[in-house]
Amino acid sequence: MEKTKKRARLIYNPTSGQEIMKKNVGEVLNILEGYGYEASAFQTTPEPNSARDEAKRVAQDHFDLVIAAGGDGTINEVVNGIAPLEHRPKMAIIPTGTTNDFARALKIPRGNPIEAAKIIGKNQTIAMDIGQAREDVYFINIAAAGSFTELTYSVPSQLKTMFGYLAYLAKGVELLPSIRTVPVRITYENGVFEGDVSMIFAAITNSVGGFEQIAPDAKLDDGKFTLILVKTANLIEILHLIRLVLDGGKHIGDKRIEYIKTDFLKIEPLSDSRMMINLDGEYGGDAPIKLRNLKNHITFFANTDEISDDALVWNQEDRELEEMAQKFSKEVDGLDNH
Repeated sequence: MEKTKKRARLIYNPTSGQEIMKKNVGEVLNILEGYGYEASAFQTTPEPNSARDEAKRVAQDHFDLVIAAGGDGTINEVVNGIAPLEHRPKMAIIPTGTTNDFARALKIPRGNPIEAAKIIGKNQTIAMDIGQAREDVYFINIAAAGSFTELTYSVPSQLKTMFGYLAYLAKGVELLPSIRTVPVRITYENGVFEGDVSMIFAAITNSVGGFEQIAPDAKLDDGKFTLILVKTANLIEILHLIRLVLDGGKHIGDKRIEYIKTDFLKIEPLSDSRMMINLDGEYGGDAPIKLRNLKNHITFFANTDEISDDALVWNQEDRELEEMAQKFSKEVDGLDNH
């Protein structure tokens, strides 16, 4: 009896990264077919939640693999489509956006759909942590709050597309003088913080806004957020902290920073001023809010050869089991093809 082929669905944003994906859809589908998948594609539309709804549909139809092609926003949407479900297919990403923080963390080639698709053929995967912000809202990289993080909303989307992270930096420098602290209560796994903060970051990966040193010891699969609280709004001190970030992540020991590992947190403003929550670079509602880390929730294809061992929990025994599983998988595929 002939073995049923695994099914893969490519969900791609046609406008992301100067429409680079549109030109490469056929070749990417050929690559997937070469890896034994029955592959098909879906082009997202300007309708709200287009990628999310398609991801949910194919997951409920028991597809084996969903590939999200676009920027972090497209990946976030696809994750939101499958994260609430009991059957969650494996995911792969083809990054064609501007910052591509998630792709940086998984060491996926950026801006090159063909090379990114070939990562699937390496058959290396990570069971990734996913953040849950509300009952039906999930994030893949970071939840943030505070006056500095509001710059994301101030950058026109056209500017983001044209200049990428330079647009954020330019706007950030412009906003630095207006940074202020706000009183908050943050409840987390091992305690409570009460005090004034200018910025709150709850990171899943080590790549935040293109910088890989903001949460330098973040692990992708340990079920913990790296919670960073910035307790100053002084312009000179903020610039000093940014220098420490760029100098190998030395900010984590600074007295103006709280650096905490936790599997959940609750953010409560202690004043009447509005606190907007930023989830993966987009507006995600207002505080108060609870965030939960869903450990090992979705399995992603990743370039694990290139990921530092420090970014993963798995030990040598896990690595040997993974290698055995890959070898076994190849042998079974070989038998099927005879």
